Formats: sequence, C-alpha cells, structure tokens
Amino acid sequence: MAEDDVGRNQENQERDETPAERLDRNWAELLQELRVTQTGIQLLSGFLLTLPFQPRFADLDPALVLVFLAAVGSATLATALVIAPAMAHRILFRRHLKDRLVTSGNLLAKTGLACLALTVMLAVTLIYGVVGGLRAGLIAGGVCLFGFILLWVVVPSILARAPRKAPYR
Repeated sequence: MAEDDVGRNQENQERDETPAERLDRNWAELLQELRVTQTGIQLLSGFLLTLPFQPRFADLDPALVLVFLAAVGSATLATALVIAPAMAHRILFRRHLKDRLVTSGNLLAKTGLACLALTVMLAVTLIYGVVGGLRAGLIAGGVCLFGFILLWVVVPSILARAPRKAPYR
C-alpha cells in the first residue's frame, strides 16, 4: 500500500468516517480555503487593473511595464484556477464524481496558489521598482519569492516529515 494510502486509512480510522464523508469534508475544507484565496486575488487584481490609468504609468520603465503585464496575466490565471473548482462542481453536480472533483480541485487550488504567489512577487517587484528603481524591485521580488517558497513549500514539507504525535483529546 502506498504511503499516502496508509495516511488516508489512518485518517479515516481517527475520524471514524466513511469514504463519502471524507470526500464531503475534504471538499468543504477546499472550498473554505478557496473562499479566502479568492478575496485576496480579486483585491490584488483590482489594484493591478487600475494602474494603467494612473498618470505616472506612462513614465514607467519598460522593464517594469513587462513586470506589470506579467502580474496581470498571472493574476488572471490565478483567478481562473481558484474559481475553476466551483464551476467544475456546477458541471459535475449530482453525477457522483466527488472523488474526481476533490482531486482536480486540489490540483487547481495548488496551481492557483502558485500563480497567486507569482502575482504577489511581481506586484512587489513593480511597487519597489517604481519607488526605488528596477534593481530594488528585483531584489524585493526575489526576497518575496524566497519567502513564499520557504513558507508555502519548505515549512509544510518539514511538517509532513515530522513524526506524528498522539492526537489532541
């Protein structure tokens, strides 16, 4: 049995839930995470969409214009990816395919979060670039990307490998 399957069986035993109940719980948890993410992406996208209409935008360094366009593209893709599970749910509703919905929703959410991290990094690069110059923007963007990788990839990976303690009672 694969290591992931062992973890799932252990989780089912600890929770005393059927496979259908587990899918329902996983779907509900995923939707809650996506609700939080959607709000942030929408606010960031709205901010980005106003920038070309600002007077100083015409004076922007050509490299920062490219950073801006990449940020808008990444924000658009992040929005589509994070909202996609809800649309998939509408299409798959009452077809008894929740296992596929949870699996694909998880992948879409992870990809959407990666695009969100890229968008934030590009927005930070743009803001620091406008305020402090292109070099400051690139440094700030690199630091931001490092922070996302550390907090969103490295720390969870370390936590996943740590030995499990007895559950809280």
